[in-house]
This record gives sequence, C-alpha cells and structure tokens, in this order.
Amino acid sequence: MTKWTMADIPSLHGRLALVTGANSGIGWHTALELARAGSEVILASRTEAKGRDAVDRIRQQLPQVKVRAEVLDLASLRSVRAFAAKVGSEAKLDLLINNAGVMSVPKRQVTEDGFELQFGTNFLGPFALTIALMPALLRAPSPRVTTVSSGAANMGRKKINFGDLQWERSYGPWTAYCQSKLADLMFALELGRRSASAGIRLVSNAAHPGYARTNLQTSGPGREQYRIEKIMAAFMSHDAAHGAMPTLRAATAKDAGSGRYFAPKHMFQLKGDPVPVPIPKPARDEAAARQLWEIAESLTGAAWRVVEPARTFAGR
Repeated sequence: MTKWTMADIPSLHGRLALVTGANSGIGWHTALELARAGSEVILASRTEAKGRDAVDRIRQQLPQVKVRAEVLDLASLRSVRAFAAKVGSEAKLDLLINNAGVMSVPKRQVTEDGFELQFGTNFLGPFALTIALMPALLRAPSPRVTTVSSGAANMGRKKINFGDLQWERSYGPWTAYCQSKLADLMFALELGRRSASAGIRLVSNAAHPGYARTNLQTSGPGREQYRIEKIMAAFMSHDAAHGAMPTLRAATAKDAGSGRYFAPKHMFQLKGDPVPVPIPKPARDEAAARQLWEIAESLTGAAWRVVEPARTFAGR
C-alpha cells in the first residue's frame, strides 16, 4: 500500500469547505491544509475571538488564502440553525467536516436544549447541522461529508444505550463519550446509505485521529488530564498535524468513498500514517443506526426529506 501524505491532497481550487471546531488542534490543521490546497475555508468555532485568532494564524503561513471565521456552538440548536441559515445561502458547499466535540466531561451537564452535553455536542449538533446544510451541499458537483469519530467508538458499552440516551440514570464520563463517537460513526454510515438509496450524489465517510495531542483531552468543562493519559501521551501519541491526516484523507482522497473509515496505521490505530480500517462491529448495526437517526430527527427537528431525485430539504 502506497503511503498517503499531505502531498497527495488534490487541488481544491474553486471548492468551499467548512470545518467545525477549527480554532485549534485537529480542526485547525485540517483547515490549514485544505486552504493550502486551494479551497476557500470557513472555520467554525464557538466564539468570534477564537475564530479570528485561528484565521490570523493560517494567514501568517498562507497570506493569500481565502479563509474566514463564523461562530457556531454545537451545544445550541439555536446557534446551529442561525449558522446553517447563513452558510446555507452560499452558492454551494463542497465539503463539510464534522470535527468539533468535547471529551469525557467529569460530571453530567446539559446543552442549551437539555441534552446530555457529550451526546448533544458530539452527535445531535452535527446531525442537525448536516441536515440543515444538505441543500447547499447538493448544489456542489461532488459534495462530501466527513465525520470525525474516535477509536472510543469501539469501547465502552459498544452499543447505543437507547434506554438511557441522555445518561440521566447512569452517567459515566468515558462511557458517554464512547457512545457519542459511536453515534457519529453510525450517522456517517447511515447518511451514506440514505444518500445512495435516494440517488443523491453525496459521499459520506468517517475518520478518527488516533491518540493526538490536542486540547480535546482537557476541553470538557472542568476536565483535567488523568495521570495515565499523560504517561501514554509520551510514547503512544502523535501531534495534532498528524492527527488531522486521517480526516484529510477521508475528506479529499479520490478513493475515500461512502462508508470508508480512516485511522492511523500503527499501535492499535493510535498513531501513524492514515489508512483505511474496518468499521467496528457496533457501528455496523443498521437497525440501530436507523433508530438513532429517527430519534435524532425527533430531538432536533432536523428532518431528512427527499422530495425529488437528488434533492433533500432540511428542517420542519
């Protein structure tokens, strides 16, 4: 297998890409490389100040690129709708990268809409955003949605806890995180299946960064890095730039079709070059994916509606 590198990213001139959580870590490096390849990039972050700073840091390296910041809080459906209304007015959206998230929040917290914070931010927010942006995506000649999952999708309970989706009875920081990332992977696969069934020309795939040294490990409210994490990071992780490579391959490579999943090659997918990897068994449960999709529609009000070949509308 030929090693995939940043040099393999094709020219993206004339494309418009959106990266959520783009102000730092994997998201920022993803936005940087997309811009370097010629794409216009929208960097979505929770605050205007963080977005401006991220844009400034890209322009310091690439002064001539087209990048801009927009405010998006995935823990707020109100913010998701306002953002989607603005970005959805673009002539087209070629690439959506659902990257933003929080990790292992110590105590159960809820979003603005009352959802458990990790389930709401990592899955329900990106779900609602993707559906709302579908018309703009379908105005592009070859749209693609890449969703960032995690190796944690194959850990924890290894199934969706439909009996307690919001963790009101049995919250555990890591278990809730694992479920949210399993939900992300199931969403990516179900989006691909629904698109293919409807004759929609959209690629939906996924990636996970392995163990990347980013602020995600400390980004949850009140979240401090555990001692074992610090020890593991010393020899089992790679930096954020390398952590972004599976996402970039999924988002740009010609062979990265719907249903494909990319991750680091070495040390149990913790670090190394980006390669295709098998879909974990829990994510292959199509009945559970359909049930999860229907619940997400009900909770967010974002509905998948096919009204004619190769067209969907979002919202109710």
